[in-house]
Amino acid sequence: MADYTINTKAIVTTPSKDGKLNWNMHNVKLRNPHEDEVLVRVVAVGICHTDIVMSHIPSEYGLYPKVLGHEGAGVVEKVGSKITHVKPGDYVVLSFDSCENSSCYNCKNGHPSYCTAFTAKNVMAVPGVYKLEDGQAAAGSYFGQSSFSEFALVQEKSAVNVSDLIKSEEELKLFAPFGCGFQTGAGAVTETADVQAGDEIAVFGLGGVGMLAVMAARIRGCRTIIGVDRVQSRLDIAKSVGATHVINTSGFENLEDDVAAAIRSICPAGTNCNVDTTGVLGIVQVGLAALQPKGQLVLIGIMRGLTLPIDLGTFLATGVSIRACIEGSALPKKYIPQMIEWYRDGKLPIEKIIKQYAAEDFEAALEEMHTGAVIKPVLIW
Repeated sequence: MADYTINTKAIVTTPSKDGKLNWNMHNVKLRNPHEDEVLVRVVAVGICHTDIVMSHIPSEYGLYPKVLGHEGAGVVEKVGSKITHVKPGDYVVLSFDSCENSSCYNCKNGHPSYCTAFTAKNVMAVPGVYKLEDGQAAAGSYFGQSSFSEFALVQEKSAVNVSDLIKSEEELKLFAPFGCGFQTGAGAVTETADVQAGDEIAVFGLGGVGMLAVMAARIRGCRTIIGVDRVQSRLDIAKSVGATHVINTSGFENLEDDVAAAIRSICPAGTNCNVDTTGVLGIVQVGLAALQPKGQLVLIGIMRGLTLPIDLGTFLATGVSIRACIEGSALPKKYIPQMIEWYRDGKLPIEKIIKQYAAEDFEAALEEMHTGAVIKPVLIW
């Protein structure tokens, strides 16, 4: 029987009502870590759109109540008997979980975000990790961490040791989104697409993921970097972090045609790479149509059920490719330290897109995220 001896605060999610999130702060108890788990005092956690999506999953497809959060960073408090890569006092950035079994082709070959057990280990929370005030059990271990909690039980593969790279807990507050959203955006460009110096790229949607894609494109030396969004403040920031051109879609009458024309006015032959973070079918179609031959379209955050009609003859004749991107196709234990180095070199000005909130102010963070007033909200515990 689980031993619930760790007192903590956590944002607990119950089924949404009338389409509205049902997040509430609770005093809860956390069970002690198993032999392959790490107890982490969470310093900060980013809010990702995936957390919001998973709060609307019908109860028959997802455990409730549960603790979400998957962009955590913190300090190791305790380790299970099988943990060897971190120790109490170490700084960690938390990322997704994977099996890393020798029988899993992608884990074995350095692509854990395509682990055959990815959904089970990340999207599906584990029952009985927390206990609420009324004695009811709550699920945790979401993305191997459930970091919407002051203390979190973290799976072995989810804890990336960054002690040798971090100067203070203040930096951990800045680096928390590296574990998911920022890794996804940057990795889409450098790992999934592997763009090269001189390439031309368009990024559709300038949230946290899109902004990191812009920054990564500049790191790779792309000649043309086009940011596409409907919020002018985001376009202004995109120009300050690497975009050579921006397209404001807010006044377009025919969204798809006007975006395509705007891109072609900048790159008459088309772009080499387009990154879509919107998940909007019409924009995805533009992203495909605006490619030059042999170009590639990278898709991030597409919901199930979205269908893309393709003329296969044109597809064959142009040699373009459509790439799916999960977690940037990155290996966190290598890529997160790489992002920290880029930040040190002034190549990832992430401070321009982050706003910090006390964890108790999560509702204000959600509201400003919804209105577009903030790009990446980070909760501080």
